[in-house]
Amino acid sequence: MVTVRASRVPLSVLDLAPITEGSRATDAIRRSIELARHVEQLGYRRYWLAEHHFVSVASSSTTTLIALVAAATDHIRVGSAAVQIGHHTAASVVEAFGTIDALHPGRLDLGLGRSGQRRTEALSAVAAGRRVTEPQPERWVDGLLIPEPFPIEQLLSSPRLATMSSALAFEGARQPDFADAVDDVLALLGGRFRIDDLEVRAVPGEDADLQVWIFGSSKGQSAAVAGASGLPFVANYHVSPASVLEAVEAYRAAFRPSARLTEPYVVVSADVVVADDDETAAQLASTYGHWVYDIRSGHGATDYLDPATAPPLTAQQLRVVADRTRTQFVGAPETVVGGLEALVRATGADELVITSVTHDFEARKRSHQLLAEAWR
Repeated sequence: MVTVRASRVPLSVLDLAPITEGSRATDAIRRSIELARHVEQLGYRRYWLAEHHFVSVASSSTTTLIALVAAATDHIRVGSAAVQIGHHTAASVVEAFGTIDALHPGRLDLGLGRSGQRRTEALSAVAAGRRVTEPQPERWVDGLLIPEPFPIEQLLSSPRLATMSSALAFEGARQPDFADAVDDVLALLGGRFRIDDLEVRAVPGEDADLQVWIFGSSKGQSAAVAGASGLPFVANYHVSPASVLEAVEAYRAAFRPSARLTEPYVVVSADVVVADDDETAAQLASTYGHWVYDIRSGHGATDYLDPATAPPLTAQQLRVVADRTRTQFVGAPETVVGGLEALVRATGADELVITSVTHDFEARKRSHQLLAEAWR
């Protein structure tokens, strides 16, 4: 167990760029830019954008949106959470971020995630009769709920997921090993990239002033690569709350100092909805479970529903999303602050990255405002 000081760690924002019921992708993009400006004024440290494809979120072209947000803000760090490296070459990633850095130097965070490689490995395990998700009982650690894990085996068989994955790659393309892909990114940034002893230079990109991050949801390869490479690590409590502690522990155990980082640095994500009182916040957050259920049933993220008209989830649907809805931090400012303090105590987080999704955009902005004010 990790024991940390009680002082406040910095807060950052993860934007999923959700398309809400009754709106369009155009609206979501404009709202992302408005939200970035808003949280910059509130003192948040970073503004990260998630990469998702063929679903009702507007950040599929993450690097493009990062450039738009960087141009619309002044000083907040802007980045990816995370580039799905299996869908991009290391060169294309470094060149794209290098291009943005040329006009916004020293403000970019390049977050990298395993994406398709993890799904390929999991499918192979299922085909071989091996278990992908290890069961564990629910427990509380220093005031933080660690729920039973969601068995992802049922999601892996989704035809839609397979179709989306195939649409993002050339036929016959091989997923790169994540460690090799990260090494290639670092080599291109550092001017050390070679193919068959021939020098290859990323222009723009080489020597770009980027912070490179690794995102992970378990104690697997992502945590190991982040630690061995001496890079900061982001543990996804908002996606995989059951495995957050083992992910952080594995990263710290694997950490080796580097020119980029001398000590482990851990950011932990949290899904948050803050309102003036607990009842209002609960109403605003009441369709979060619907969103998660659509994802886990294989449809992907659909339009985020309006709580005023959405039907309640059935008992079966609630069981599917229980780990996510019960680990969402929802309530008045003091309620949410208490939950986030427990998250910091249990994980030893050096920073928290907050995602907050509501159908009402003004309520979403206010959620970030109330949290920033209470956290200070």
